[in-house]
Amino acid sequence: MVRIPSRFVPQLLAAATLVALTAQVHAQTANNGPFLVRVRAVSLDPANKDSTGLDLKLNKKTIPEVDFTYFITPNWAAELILTYPQKHKLSIDGTEIGTVKHLPPTLTAQYHFSPEGKIRPYVGAGVNYTRFSDAEFIPAVQTALKPSIKRNSWGLAAQLGADIMIDRQWSVNFDVKKIKIDTTVYSANTSVGKFKVDPLLLSVGVGYRF
Repeated sequence: MVRIPSRFVPQLLAAATLVALTAQVHAQTANNGPFLVRVRAVSLDPANKDSTGLDLKLNKKTIPEVDFTYFITPNWAAELILTYPQKHKLSIDGTEIGTVKHLPPTLTAQYHFSPEGKIRPYVGAGVNYTRFSDAEFIPAVQTALKPSIKRNSWGLAAQLGADIMIDRQWSVNFDVKKIKIDTTVYSANTSVGKFKVDPLLLSVGVGYRF
């Protein structure tokens, strides 16, 4: 049995740590690095669940989206989903009564089932924060109801998708998300009910892994 002098133990531990870190870096490099950036076109389809009695509806819309994913391990990743403030039409019985903007950044934790495959499916879950702004109503509604809405919304998000690899770095992405977004509606500063947007998001885009 070979006995190692105690004075060499720190150096050996440091060397072992360096080897382990190098192996991890090589593993990530083989998988094209820990970062993935995607650009998507998103079809936003609101659920429009309204408890105010006004039958409020937010219009469907296709919006741009960019997301940044960091792979903590080959299977586990965190994704930040971003866009710029989106302007939507508000209507009652098909008649437009105003517009509102919302900014809905979402953060999800993802599990990727086949990180080395040609097709790489994943599931995700996380949290959404939506900031409503610039709510504007037509003069007749403004005069009669003096409406306003709560500006902040927090809700859960669920996600299912897949990356189809074109080569080692580029991919085509398909993604479905369901997000909880709601706001309280006020008339003359008195709450009259909840308006739940709760959109279904259908996305297609391209990704680059590095």
